[in-house]
Amino acid sequence: MARLVLLGLIPLALAFSPTRRYDGVKVFRVNLQTDQQAETLRNLSRVVPLGFWRPDSAHQITSKMSVDFHVTADQNGTVQELLEQNHMRYKILFHNLQDGIDKQIVTKSSFPRGVHSYTRYNTWKTIATWTKQIVERNSKLVSRIKIGETAEGRPMYLLKVGKQSSVKKAIFMDCGIHAREWISPAFCQWFVKEATENYGKDKTLTNLLNKMAFYVLPVLNIDGYVYTWTEDRLWRKNRSKNPGSDCMGTDLNRNFDAAWGSIDSSNDPCSEIYCGAAAESEKEAKVVAKFIQENIHSLKAYLSFHAYSEMLMYPYGYTYDLAPTHEDLNAVAKAAVDALETVYGTNYTYGQSATTIYPTAGSSDDWAYDQGIKYSYTFELRDKGDYGFLLPEYFIRPTCKETMLAVKSIANHVLVTAA
Repeated sequence: MARLVLLGLIPLALAFSPTRRYDGVKVFRVNLQTDQQAETLRNLSRVVPLGFWRPDSAHQITSKMSVDFHVTADQNGTVQELLEQNHMRYKILFHNLQDGIDKQIVTKSSFPRGVHSYTRYNTWKTIATWTKQIVERNSKLVSRIKIGETAEGRPMYLLKVGKQSSVKKAIFMDCGIHAREWISPAFCQWFVKEATENYGKDKTLTNLLNKMAFYVLPVLNIDGYVYTWTEDRLWRKNRSKNPGSDCMGTDLNRNFDAAWGSIDSSNDPCSEIYCGAAAESEKEAKVVAKFIQENIHSLKAYLSFHAYSEMLMYPYGYTYDLAPTHEDLNAVAKAAVDALETVYGTNYTYGQSATTIYPTAGSSDDWAYDQGIKYSYTFELRDKGDYGFLLPEYFIRPTCKETMLAVKSIANHVLVTAA
């Protein structure tokens, strides 16, 4: 017992100490009112390195938009002066970004951070161990499948959750396609927790698990996620090498074969939205695509979890044209966000991706839909930007509790209606 207590007092720095620091870095939110202001901000990004949070890049900046970004400490004054000169409305979300990073993780605990917890952010090593343990403890309800490896050779474990019986309807869920969006993997773990703890107790959940299978990929972008813990908390892409460039990584949510490279993606390996050398050039995207295609006969829904913005979106992102089943997609999304709102009053925006957030090509949800998965959705979890990617751990429980209701709502619809 004494050893456990002492371990619980291990300094946070030993568990989470990224090499890159953001001391003195400010995070701005700019509320653009005119086309001229939007153009000014786009031009600024060409001469000052802006670290975009929302939207993902300068390409997506338009008037009547709220833009979140950080700048290096030495450029804070320059950027602030330009915003004021151009009468742009802004607020500073973080006056010192490093403080936000340091405070995201709650340090007080009665047991060490290396032990898995559903109300804390967990390292990949801890999550990987958990995937094994959750199966050992719930072998009749959960199984683990290795579906491939990442660019850096880490195993990609998929959990199949549901009564292990005959082939039936299934839903594929992935989290952590963007490395810095930590609340996303936390939800996938929470979902499995709810399934294993409440099977036989929660009538709705039990019915779903008896009649459907949920394929849950707790972290899609494992290499990038590891990198956010060890090197750079705000890393977004995967960690593949790009021949001919010193810049690493590809945006996996621009790498799927859905109008790949056609809109709001970049062919510059240094860009945050680099789409890769070709469609599904990245091992992680290829592994997911292969598994989905091999199981397409049973897969009736695809759910991908991101952060942040509090949105629920559906195809298409690569065109403003409405999806053939737009009305059905919209009705299911409305029911899901209505269910989500009943817990804490969180008000999600919902709609077609291209118009609800911004146009994108190569995204996983569009690709899944085009493969024939009728119910394909992307969640942007909490919050609306006060914390953004640095959502503190005390938000994990409420975020996951409300999101569970949305997922159950979608799953129920799929169970009843999907052929």
